Amino acid sequence: MLAKHAYLLLASTASAFSAPTSSNASDNAGCRYMPGDSGWPSTQTWTSLNQTVGGRLIATVPLAAPCHDSTTPKDGLHEDWPTYDAEKCSSLQSRWLEPELHDADPASIMAPYFANQSCDPFQPRSGQCVIGTYSQYTINVTSSSDVAAGLKFAEDHNVRLVIHNTGHDFAGKSSGAGSLSLWTHNLKNIEFFDWSDEYYTGKAIKMGAGVQGFEANAAAYDEGLQIVSGECPTVGLAGGYTQGGGHSALSSRYGMAADQALEYEVVVASGETLTASRHENSDLYWALSGGGGGTYGVVLSLTSKAHPDVPTSGANLTFTSEGLDMDVYYDLISTFTSSLPASADAGVMSVFYFTSESFMIAPLTGPDVTADQLREFLAPLTDGLEAKNVTYTSNFEDFGSYVEFYEAMFAPIPVGVTLYGGAFIPRDVSVANADGLISAFRDVNEMGAQVVGVGLNASLATAGFHDNSVNSVNAGWRDAIIAAAITVPWSFKAPWQDMLDSQNLLTESVMPRLKQILPDGGHAYMNEGDFQDPDWKRVFYGDNYERLEQIKDKYDPHHLFYALTAVGSDYWTVHSDGRLCT
Repeated sequence: MLAKHAYLLLASTASAFSAPTSSNASDNAGCRYMPGDSGWPSTQTWTSLNQTVGGRLIATVPLAAPCHDSTTPKDGLHEDWPTYDAEKCSSLQSRWLEPELHDADPASIMAPYFANQSCDPFQPRSGQCVIGTYSQYTINVTSSSDVAAGLKFAEDHNVRLVIHNTGHDFAGKSSGAGSLSLWTHNLKNIEFFDWSDEYYTGKAIKMGAGVQGFEANAAAYDEGLQIVSGECPTVGLAGGYTQGGGHSALSSRYGMAADQALEYEVVVASGETLTASRHENSDLYWALSGGGGGTYGVVLSLTSKAHPDVPTSGANLTFTSEGLDMDVYYDLISTFTSSLPASADAGVMSVFYFTSESFMIAPLTGPDVTADQLREFLAPLTDGLEAKNVTYTSNFEDFGSYVEFYEAMFAPIPVGVTLYGGAFIPRDVSVANADGLISAFRDVNEMGAQVVGVGLNASLATAGFHDNSVNSVNAGWRDAIIAAAITVPWSFKAPWQDMLDSQNLLTESVMPRLKQILPDGGHAYMNEGDFQDPDWKRVFYGDNYERLEQIKDKYDPHHLFYALTAVGSDYWTVHSDGRLCT
């Protein structure tokens, strides 16, 4: 139920965590301890944990501290926070939308809604700068023993636990007030080898949990290979991306990121390190491969399929609605979306964006497809544009390898600029109800939302599977021709309540309009969906939820792991002060 996920209440008061407050433990029975509680671990206890993990316990310093007259927590563990520095603050503001700024920080996250203005560089110097919804302490994980120590500490001392890699997280899973974070970002090992079993024979890549897409892509290129990774090059691969399913520019050729998974090295709540594959701990493998991150265990490494590199083409196209009748404008967009089955079935993946003002393809990805073939796939649209005398810009290009294409056509995506809802558009809806689809998209635009579409064919046949039993990827992916992210803009300068209203607009008006044309209300990508969706279990997990919850209970019987809208998360409630309680 939605009441179990009270981030709306949490976010409704930006100053909710201005400072730790003392609490009587009896008033918070069934809750994780928070700073200021009598049961909160002492300085000596935290120091002991630091010694156990070889000095790799990090006391959080908010990244934007130089933008405020910050006050260092007086706990004997935090080093002095930076004081206000206009030059440093200006630099932070100019880079705040760059994912690279956040992914190297042990506590920072990229979703401002969940940062909760705890320490916001765009707020006045006199504004608050507190730890707030960031993790209180972080273990810089270098081995399974570090993870085991963190799990034991959290269990023994009743402290909230989170798993954090890059902070590239739109769903509030990698942070939490009063938490101990396990930071896997520096597990950067990459290894290639031959894999052979009854399910797959070919090259494989083993990646530490901290490996990001650009690192894995570059390493694969050096081996004459290509791997399935996110469109944003800074996304980590072994965590919530693959565990949540993971769409890719190569998904129409190979399927989802989770479809590539061969083996996980994972530390479960007991502290035991397990191998999870289709041969060993196969139930855990099944859950990790599409059943969501942050809730079954801490993945240390992922072994995935690696594929022979092939020449790859790319294309971009842009036009606007300026001077156009809006019926004509949306008819042109409908022409494009109706052409997606043909291109996706040829292995092409499309990323496109549109509002009521402009439409952009950025880009088409054609592995082993030529630029001339991409022109043919876009011919229905370009012919329509020319017939209506619409000015457009386009670019088609052939590249010798996937990485050359990727580096030319993709760049780190600015973060913290939107709020998300999402829906899968099934192929039969796009074909049989094209008018209804474009009408819904038009209404979504008129409510102030942008449509971000991923056109793909991630069917079972593309993945090389006979049925949905191989992994827990939401079955909605298999029939989808578009994975739509519906976004509304975020403003760091607007009143906080305006941003809460924008999120509620998505939940209460925008997404229900789109769901009207979807069978049974449809499904969505858990990593790019509406975290307030009251039907999140079905929408994000489909028919898999019940089995996933059984696996969760098997490997985490005491519910040590918690993440918003993750399997089993309704065991807990997040109170308005950020406290996690049963």
